[in-house]
Amino acid sequence: MDIRCSCLADSDRLPNPILFNILSQMDNNKISQNSLGYSSIRHRCNCEQRRTVCLKRSSEICKEASAVLVKTIQFMKNLPAFNQMPPNDQFSLLKSCWAPLFILGLAQEHVEFEVMDTPADSMLKKILLNCQESSVKEREQPTMAGVSKLTSCLKKFWSLDLSPKEYAYLKGTTIFNPDVPNLKAALFVESLQQEAQHALSEVVQLLHPGDQERFARILLTASVLQSITPSLISELFFRPVIGQADFLELLVDMLFCR
Repeated sequence: MDIRCSCLADSDRLPNPILFNILSQMDNNKISQNSLGYSSIRHRCNCEQRRTVCLKRSSEICKEASAVLVKTIQFMKNLPAFNQMPPNDQFSLLKSCWAPLFILGLAQEHVEFEVMDTPADSMLKKILLNCQESSVKEREQPTMAGVSKLTSCLKKFWSLDLSPKEYAYLKGTTIFNPDVPNLKAALFVESLQQEAQHALSEVVQLLHPGDQERFARILLTASVLQSITPSLISELFFRPVIGQADFLELLVDMLFCR
């Protein structure tokens, strides 16, 4: 049985590598022999990162993730400044910041998880999915590349060993993002973010007076949060629980249900 990945299988369609070597000797300044051999194809192979994955111990991890999400939404609801904003601004900020806030919650609660390859669909499931294709939009599946980015981000936060106050003020700088489009109270949001950053800087200086670079490292690490897609978070941690329900609608119900 041929167990090579699809990238290597594509190499069978390439011209003879002997011809490549002859051509490479004619112009060593432009093309090296190694760049044209089969080994280069192996180095470029990204099948490992593209493969779809799901949680191991999904029932346990999804329960932990749900608890983190509840705390995340509760944190937002308890902020007086957030409650003073127009409802449309609250919705825009929720849509933009729930995933970064949730990741901060995972880091603060030190939630660790593992993933495995997504099981292949049964023939019956494939038939049913094909029948529903016109009515159910196909969702982006979690990949090893996305999960690797998430776990790398979490490890960076764990290495910083933030205090509860540092996490709280960092969440404040994340919630109040003036770059979110179409905010009616954009100036108010910007001032709140500046206040949160100032408070974070003060608590960092108080707790770590000898570490002059800590504040910058925290903000640099936090900048990675925006590169992790909300779809990765919702599909990995919550799709096994909520099924076909719209996740954003559930968040809105959680936030605005008094």
